[in-house]
Amino acid sequence: MTVLETIPEHITRINDAKTPTGPGRPGASTAHITPSTEHLSAEDIERLGVELQAIRERVMSSLGDEDAAYIRRVIRTQRGLEVAGRVLLLGALFPPAFLAGTASLALAKILENMEIGHNVLHGQWDWMRDPEIHSTNWEWDFVSTAASWQQTHNYLHHTYTNVRGKDRDIGYNVLRVDPDQPWHPAYLFQTLTNAGLAMIFEWGIAAFDLELDQIQRGEATWKDKLPELKKMGRKAGKQALKDFVVFPALSGPSFVPAAVGGLLANVIRNVWSHAVIFCGHFPVEVETFSEERLENESQAEWYVRQMLGSANIEGSVLLHIMTGNLSHQIEHHLFPDMPSRRYRTIAPEIRDLCRRYGLPYHAGPMWKQYGGVLAKIARLSFPGGHTPVEKRRRRALPAGRFAATALRRVRDGLTRTPAAA
Repeated sequence: MTVLETIPEHITRINDAKTPTGPGRPGASTAHITPSTEHLSAEDIERLGVELQAIRERVMSSLGDEDAAYIRRVIRTQRGLEVAGRVLLLGALFPPAFLAGTASLALAKILENMEIGHNVLHGQWDWMRDPEIHSTNWEWDFVSTAASWQQTHNYLHHTYTNVRGKDRDIGYNVLRVDPDQPWHPAYLFQTLTNAGLAMIFEWGIAAFDLELDQIQRGEATWKDKLPELKKMGRKAGKQALKDFVVFPALSGPSFVPAAVGGLLANVIRNVWSHAVIFCGHFPVEVETFSEERLENESQAEWYVRQMLGSANIEGSVLLHIMTGNLSHQIEHHLFPDMPSRRYRTIAPEIRDLCRRYGLPYHAGPMWKQYGGVLAKIARLSFPGGHTPVEKRRRRALPAGRFAATALRRVRDGLTRTPAAA
């Protein structure tokens, strides 16, 4: 189709950073810089990479009608929920209509952001060649523009996942979520900062996507940022007009409660998104890396970094859908352009790979994951934090790492020639 022939430059850059090519380069480094991988040789890691690549190729080659029907069904459901919410809020003076309308609109916004918008903008459905469900055309129900979010999230975050100094998602420039981040007195209040961020999360992400910290570092000027500021201003204006003026005005005497319902729906969506994303990225067991980790990093080592730098949320199929399947954050970071509905099917294979290679597979129920993240944020609001966090990271490592070492030794012993023995 003609619409797909011209790919914007920022999308080209993002697609170049996707697996299987990724940021990796041929030739694995022999440096294992974390306790989680010190038992693995370079050959072990490359074999792991081959197995992961085989999983990816098998799934991507099997995409078809059922997958396409799934995303179209989710989009229809989301739009139905939004229409229902808007209609119910026309009678927002009636408390049951206010509650039902707010809940329906909140669910619609969660579905649009998580299972639809986030994943469409990752290019998960580009293979369908449907111009309406394509990463170059989709504009989501979010203050941040699609293009700016793709730059900071798809490209920077997914390429340099958890690399300190490269991945700006570590703390979003306002929180200390890793003990290796230098402490500052402002972090004393980060428990409150985090609570406020959760309620206005879409606005925080939009400001974050502008990369205004480049101005403070002298890397850019306000003039350089003006075009992006104008784009975000236009997008934010449309969002505010839609949720707090146009649709509430249609309700006539219910204007105020209808506007409040729209505000609450946005807050609910923001808090939910915040919880899901923080559970997937900031549990205490999740590892971060220095920039040296990127030197001569192979594709297989990139895969391992994604596994060590992510965590899953355990739960029902409905929970997975409402999280945009980011409850399978490990699988998403391994294969960011794989349709999200497939993560659940490959998760047992990824978990088994981790067991066989003695790598941690971080997963737990949402209450436990989020509670641990909040406790970590509170702890790291004070100086230090290295010892407690590192001890918990060590405890998170499965016994499988020792089994992997033993199996490798047995394998090496069996492959020796009699003369060598």
